[in-house]
Amino acid sequence: MRLKALHVLPWNCSVGIVLLQNHHSPYHQNRETPLVPHLLVFISELLFTFLWVLHQAFRWRPVTRTVYPDRLPGDVKFPPVDVFICTADPSKEPSLGVMNTVISAMALDYPPDKLAVYLSDDGGSYVTLHAVREAWKFSKWWLPFCRKYELKTRCPGAYFSAEESSDGRFSSCSEFMAEKKEIEKKYGEFKESLEKNSVNASSSASRDHAPIIEVMNDAVDSGQQEMPILAYVAREKRPSRPHHFKAGALNALIRVSAVISNAPYILVLDCDHYCNDPTSARQAMCYYLDPEISPKLAFVQFHQKFHNLSGHDLYDSRLNYYWRRWLGFDGLGGPSISGCNLYLKREALYGTKNIKNDIDVNHLKKSFGSSNELIRSISKNCELHLSNRKLTDAQAKEVERLASCDYDGQSEWGKMGSWRNADFTIKVLCSLYGRRRMSTLHSMCYAALTFDPIYVVPFYVLAIVPQICLISGIPLYPKVSDPFFIVFAFVFFASQLKHVQEVLSYGDSLMSSLYELRMWMMKSASSYLYASLGAVLEKIGLHEADFKLTNKAGDDEQATLYKEGRYDFQASPVLIAPICSLYILNVVSFVVGMARIVQTKSGGEMLAQAFIPLWGVIVNYQVFEGMVLRKDRGRIAPSVSILSAAIATFVLCFGSLVFIY
Repeated sequence: MRLKALHVLPWNCSVGIVLLQNHHSPYHQNRETPLVPHLLVFISELLFTFLWVLHQAFRWRPVTRTVYPDRLPGDVKFPPVDVFICTADPSKEPSLGVMNTVISAMALDYPPDKLAVYLSDDGGSYVTLHAVREAWKFSKWWLPFCRKYELKTRCPGAYFSAEESSDGRFSSCSEFMAEKKEIEKKYGEFKESLEKNSVNASSSASRDHAPIIEVMNDAVDSGQQEMPILAYVAREKRPSRPHHFKAGALNALIRVSAVISNAPYILVLDCDHYCNDPTSARQAMCYYLDPEISPKLAFVQFHQKFHNLSGHDLYDSRLNYYWRRWLGFDGLGGPSISGCNLYLKREALYGTKNIKNDIDVNHLKKSFGSSNELIRSISKNCELHLSNRKLTDAQAKEVERLASCDYDGQSEWGKMGSWRNADFTIKVLCSLYGRRRMSTLHSMCYAALTFDPIYVVPFYVLAIVPQICLISGIPLYPKVSDPFFIVFAFVFFASQLKHVQEVLSYGDSLMSSLYELRMWMMKSASSYLYASLGAVLEKIGLHEADFKLTNKAGDDEQATLYKEGRYDFQASPVLIAPICSLYILNVVSFVVGMARIVQTKSGGEMLAQAFIPLWGVIVNYQVFEGMVLRKDRGRIAPSVSILSAAIATFVLCFGSLVFIY
């Protein structure tokens, strides 16, 4: 009964929201009260309402799916799969972590003769190339070991860690333990080799290099047929040529792989996301081999999970908020691509589903370039092009041409939308009216994703305006005795209860709802702010799109802070200062506001307004802790606290002048 009551809350909230906006409408304000703060709050509540309405579509028809891989046909009938992994700089993406991802992909529980793994190295680094060669050698030991003992964790780094090692029914077998010890020794030698070669990793990456393609293959190896293809691809890069970052790297992989293995399905992985479930390819085939579902599918995506999560999950790393929305998305026609970990149809990327056999080849070359080998591959999926699993001289020359930076300019590859997302927002907004392809609710889901960053506007207004008005004695909300106060209280508490109910219904703890709320506030204050500013500046020509490589190198102190449940505030002051400034402003407004309430005995009139900064201060207590109480390396630097205090002072003074005069 409780759950049913809580599910009714959104509809009751809609009535409350209408009443709330009616109260704040400028047409209903006393002429003696300043118009600007009421107008700002009114606009913010309109934006909140707009976004809230869009997000209701996710709750309309959530779907969960179950697959049965044991019902699949034999391995002979499985289609080939190509795996794409991208890296760019071994100093920021250490080779050991990248190779663990590569090896876990090679060790998928899938016919090895139908599996090809491609590593794109956008830095053309000799460190990465050496690491790939070493990974190939180690895989000759690791893959047979995984298959023989049916290991569930096939990423060697994760398997040999104390937290995740699980040997199941073989743990008491002496032969298994002996082999495991030998493999662990081999892994130690593999790690040592990579560490020795990574000494000068920072200087090994280049932005000016010719294409390098190497297919790992040992002709004398009798166990060769038990190994999938492993290919190292470094596309050509020149400073004077646009390369479109990771999107360009993936486009190059599509072309190169088409000439080498040409699998009809492509698994896309980040270089730090290993395949933690070796049966994922078989699970994806449960959809693709279903004649009823497959024609409607472009991709099958798996939940992104983080390794060694703390029980606190301070940063909401489980991403359950997003995956809850994806379940609702799925019930309305399917979600959009979310990062990586997905099996894509090559045909869907090409857009050649309805291609005719007698189509003009010159027409295809306008889209796909002048490569005859690439054009031939489009009409011949599932055909392995390698002779004895080795590149011929002619093929080697062709794949180098396909990986050149000039090839994009000779075709529409440089304009393709398969991987590029610079204009994603505009394209999605335009597609919202394509009713033939998308239902209204489905369109609302896409719109909700697209408009998420505009949360920054109502967030900043409600984090600043009521607080300044509280200090200045300007009432924005009804008295406690006013019937409208019940409306405000209901809308606030109903929305929080609904969030808590959703978190608990998915099996998460009550604290998870607090972490999700806190991270939403932090993102609105920082990442949404800069993302929105960057998008606006780019559209008016004052800013150029850029791609910053995430540093994936480990930090022991950061890991310790995370396990202890303490936030790490070592990020750039540009990100931390807005959060700290808002916190200081809310603390000051609450203290000064409460003093004014006590002095003037206006508790009934200003109580709701005092609750807003109090709520922000309580939810984000960790910011106060980082600025004042902590002395460890992860604290907020004193210089950032001073800068934030100066910003908060300026905002308070400027805001007071604007609102009063």
